[in-house]
Amino acid sequence: MSQFKQSITLAITGASGIQYAMRLLEILVQKDLQILLLVSKAAQIVAATETDLKLTGNIELQQAYLTKRYNAKENQIIVFGKEQWMAPVASGSGSPNTMVVCPCSTGCLSAIATGASNNLIERAADVVLKERKKLILVPREAPYSEIHLEHMLKLTRMGAVILPASPGFYQQPKTIEDLIDFVVARILSQIGLEQDLVASWGQQYLNP
Repeated sequence: MSQFKQSITLAITGASGIQYAMRLLEILVQKDLQILLLVSKAAQIVAATETDLKLTGNIELQQAYLTKRYNAKENQIIVFGKEQWMAPVASGSGSPNTMVVCPCSTGCLSAIATGASNNLIERAADVVLKERKKLILVPREAPYSEIHLEHMLKLTRMGAVILPASPGFYQQPKTIEDLIDFVVARILSQIGLEQDLVASWGQQYLNP
């Protein structure tokens, strides 16, 4: 029997905004979930460009680094390589019930929409769709082309949730971290997890 409340697949691809993924990873660890983590090579480059993260291509070192960084339990974060086809996420019999791709590059969006399955991220998403489980895609691009929008519509009709990395401002954010938390809070809500990062709209009327 697993020591964790549940498992979730988190894929990080090469769009700008890896900060959203890292904050989400941090919260999932705090909530005692097990994270099956897939990081594309492009995401590693983005991480080096946008942050101080050191996401080496060696999956063992990457797993050890993230486990230490986020004070995770042993095997709470499990990293899989792009061609590790024996990973549980590659099959409907082993895949978690929820997968988040954050951020989701438009290239990854296209591959998922067309069922390419050329790497483990694409295959994992394909599995979630075919098994009618929950797939949450967090694109970060501007502007969107007709191709991007067509892929989003196609995936929405398949049952995926398209959740653009579009922070709101009605919470009067004071820092970049507040903007990041706004998006992460929306992802957590879609996963079905309680969150206290951002107050729900109209909450002041329910708890005066």
